[in-house]
Amino acid sequence: MRSSWLNAPNIVTLSRLILAGALFVLIDRGYSWTAATVVFVIAAATDALDGYLARRYGLVTTLGRILDPFVDKIIVCGSFVFLLAHAPKSGVNAWMVLVILARELFITSLRGYLERQGRDFSAAWSGKVKMVVQCLAVGFALLSMEPSVRLSGLLALRDALLWGAVAITIYSGIDYCIRAARMMKPETE
Repeated sequence: MRSSWLNAPNIVTLSRLILAGALFVLIDRGYSWTAATVVFVIAAATDALDGYLARRYGLVTTLGRILDPFVDKIIVCGSFVFLLAHAPKSGVNAWMVLVILARELFITSLRGYLERQGRDFSAAWSGKVKMVVQCLAVGFALLSMEPSVRLSGLLALRDALLWGAVAITIYSGIDYCIRAARMMKPETE
């Protein structure tokens, strides 16, 4: 039985897109870093919820398979772009944003190509770890700009997470490229 595109998992995904818009307004205005952090954490945390609901209740749709990673990229990449406007206070640098955007665009294009060829290019563990580290980096970058939050070591942790996000982004990009190359390699008899 084919499920409707307007189901619980897709509604959760669409709500994440609305949260992304609210988050970007908060970052752009820069008047409540705590609120921005909370909105980001909710948007990032519900990423697992839509996938769980889709698999658990057999509500996987083509729209959901496209929309979920799209919204992930909007939230993460958009956050990095908006945080760049608050550099150096945010800890985010232009080269970091470029590396993250380049990897996301290239791997998304590669995934589209391979899936049009009928090959399954689902997320690998390195991509999932990348998403978690990127989310932690964004969350701590947001929190680090809140004047009322002055925790010892917060800036060092934020910077380590930002550098870690870039490192795992590069690593996962290479991992996906190797995987794609193996999939595209002609079979020998």
